[in-house]
Amino acid sequence: MGEVWIRTINNGLVRADKITEIASTRGSLHEDQGFALKVIVDGKAHVVIDDGDLPGRLPERLEHAQHLEDALLFALDEAREADASTVVFFDPENDRWALAAAAELAGGLPAVG
Repeated sequence: MGEVWIRTINNGLVRADKITEIASTRGSLHEDQGFALKVIVDGKAHVVIDDGDLPGRLPERLEHAQHLEDALLFALDEAREADASTVVFFDPENDRWALAAAAELAGGLPAVG
């Protein structure tokens, strides 16, 4: 079984086995709209989704963020079953998590945590 990594919005990689928390915040990093989804490693937040364009009222946006948190957990479970090291990343065009072999994506990406 290979290692599992999560790709951050700045194209860094965070080891999934080091994550202590997955959290969503109201508002994106730059606006009071949308949401940001973060993973916490060694007390430091790493943003994996920053969606300032998500319309709707706050409860709807936070419900969507919670759905993506749950979907991330399922994607991590699926990645752990792979034989090769795998990267879990958010595909904004399809609004879902995707998996790729780490060897395909790792070229030039800095590892964090």
